[in-house]
Amino acid sequence: MLLIVDMMGATARQLRVLVAEDDVEMRRLVAESLRKDGYEVTEEPDGGRLLVRVAAIYSFEQTVDPFDLIVSDIRMPICSGLDILKGLRDAHWTTPVVLMTAFGDEETRSRARALGAALFDKPFQMRALRAVVRALLQERERGRRGQVSSALEEGGRS
Repeated sequence: MLLIVDMMGATARQLRVLVAEDDVEMRRLVAESLRKDGYEVTEEPDGGRLLVRVAAIYSFEQTVDPFDLIVSDIRMPICSGLDILKGLRDAHWTTPVVLMTAFGDEETRSRARALGAALFDKPFQMRALRAVVRALLQERERGRRGQVSSALEEGGRS
């Protein structure tokens, strides 16, 4: 099980990943692979459900991102993964996002890069996805620890 550990070494919670994919088999494959790596995985079957989940989080005005990482297909019914990603970035969410697509043209790649997402063309090796997820989560946690350390240093100067 992969856990977030606070600055004092106490366990805070299991790392959470949201997987949104309209292809049932692909969603299950990705979700189960990530569960085997120790992540708590929530699944959404399409862009509409992903949008509802994200909107519900915003409506409660949570100060902490409820998911540590999002893995999403790009082309889904109702709302695309790129549209969700753009909304997250417009709302200043820094949650890492991994996008998957079977239709990766240069415009799609460019938009994904500009929004800070990792992009996988289907079919892909699951071990490669798992490695990128692990690296993005490690980078995110290093950034969080760096922010806490900076805040502690600043607080000590006043």
